[in-house]
Amino acid sequence: MREKQIAMTEAVYYILLSLQTPNHGYGIIQNTMELTAGRLELGAGTLYGAINTLLDKEWIRLYSEDKQSRKKKQYIITEDGSLALQREIERLEELLENGKRMVQERDAFSDVLINHNGKPEMEGKKGAADEKVQVVF
Repeated sequence: MREKQIAMTEAVYYILLSLQTPNHGYGIIQNTMELTAGRLELGAGTLYGAINTLLDKEWIRLYSEDKQSRKKKQYIITEDGSLALQREIERLEELLENGKRMVQERDAFSDVLINHNGKPEMEGKKGAADEKVQVVF
């Protein structure tokens, strides 16, 4: 049986993606903004809280530290972090495939809609009230 995966937060997901090569906090924020076309902007508290958690889990490690200027630290993903990221990508792919499949199945029956009272009604068909429709749940 496959090991159960706990879903990553979006912030953790993008941090791990950003650490495929060594990167520092500001670089992670910039990379995330670029990858999401500005939709997700990581705040400093979210970023450094997640970095500390990822360090504790050993999914990332300190790569380098510039002790002369503001102690800028660079991080990089570890093997364990890469494995966790790959499992998350597989989980997200499953979600996407299941969603697409279910929507396609629904679209195959697009003539039958359920109204707000939970009763089936026909869409765009004259005389639809006279037709018998069986909806199976």
